[in-house]
Amino acid sequence: MAWKRKMTGGVLGVIGFILSPLSWWNDAVVNLPLALVFASLVGLVYRPVAEPNSTAFNATVILGYWLTNILGFVLLHKGAQQVLSNEQKKYSRRELLKDVGVSLAYTALIVFLIKMGILKPISKYFSN
Repeated sequence: MAWKRKMTGGVLGVIGFILSPLSWWNDAVVNLPLALVFASLVGLVYRPVAEPNSTAFNATVILGYWLTNILGFVLLHKGAQQVLSNEQKKYSRRELLKDVGVSLAYTALIVFLIKMGILKPISKYFSN
């Protein structure tokens, strides 16, 4: 059954790498679109999020972006543990805090892009 754990770990690691900010392309291709879709979906339920440059939109994009980065780091870490070790290890609090810290640094960049007006609700890109 070790091959199943290693195969599962490999799949988790690949998904984690795609979601994590460790590659140069993932923000533009994966995380930012997912964060904008997340904010747009929230905007369907909570109307203030649908307004560009609103506090609610900004917070929702940042939350969505942050969640994709955290999920990426967690999946990458967990996948690597499953592939490289012979036993199941628990994800420690220290490892989680490290992943959160790195994600916060990338989140600061996203806040800057929102404040500059580069990121906005998807519908606002096509209006005008």
